[in-house]
Amino acid sequence: MKTPRPLARASAVTALATAAALLPATAWAASPTWAPADTAAVHPGVQTHTNGAQCTSNFVYSNGTDVFLGQAAHCSGTGGSTETNGCSAGSLPLGTPVSIAGASKPGTLVYNSWLTMQARHETDANTCQYNDLALIKIDPADVPNVNPSLPFWGGPTGVNTTGTTQLATVLSYGNSELRGGITQLSPKQGTSLGDTGGGWSHTVFTVTPGIPGDSGSGFLDRDGNALGVLSTLNLAPQPGTNGVGDLSRELAYATAHGGLGTVQLVPGTTKFRGPLI
Repeated sequence: MKTPRPLARASAVTALATAAALLPATAWAASPTWAPADTAAVHPGVQTHTNGAQCTSNFVYSNGTDVFLGQAAHCSGTGGSTETNGCSAGSLPLGTPVSIAGASKPGTLVYNSWLTMQARHETDANTCQYNDLALIKIDPADVPNVNPSLPFWGGPTGVNTTGTTQLATVLSYGNSELRGGITQLSPKQGTSLGDTGGGWSHTVFTVTPGIPGDSGSGFLDRDGNALGVLSTLNLAPQPGTNGVGDLSRELAYATAHGGLGTVQLVPGTTKFRGPLI
């Protein structure tokens, strides 16, 4: 039996009595002009801190009005480290400020799959267990300093909608503070051990597995498509593997029920370099 553990968790706190006011919507006259990838202060892979819990951001998203940075829903969790069922686990409320490395102002938690599933009384077991995505609205003042490209790998080129097969190549970029800022350890390449949870999750093995603080980091397939979001460290039956939530399903759920309109992945501006081998 798999015993998953979230890779990063906010310490247990009393939920805020009232949600902080969400930032007002900022209408774009046209698509944002992204900062150059080599100088952008905010991009996939930067660290986020939610009430002290450090995670790694995955990708940049937009609904045509606002720009969001993704992290794992459990990064704002308020329960124990073994709570992985989003339909019952506690979470800080929408409106919670989130510190984004490189940004001049905190972002704002505007979507959390756990809160959304609980509000909807979601009953599908796989959705409850593996839907682990949150969106942080980037302050408009910081949007000009954003680039959507994943460091080292480039891309993403799109969203993977077909899942993975046994031994399919996967790529990721973790940024746990436990690595002490040694960025050479951030890029990871490995293989998928197949899909689980009716396609809601992918079990992956990388040479250096994701560790606490890597939670929420993005995974790509061998073609540069965004595959998923790092969610858990699996202790059994395959120690050292990670559970990666399926991004196509998580985004579809956010679009259908998150109240933000159609949320789409923003492709990277730098060319995807491909696997190392």
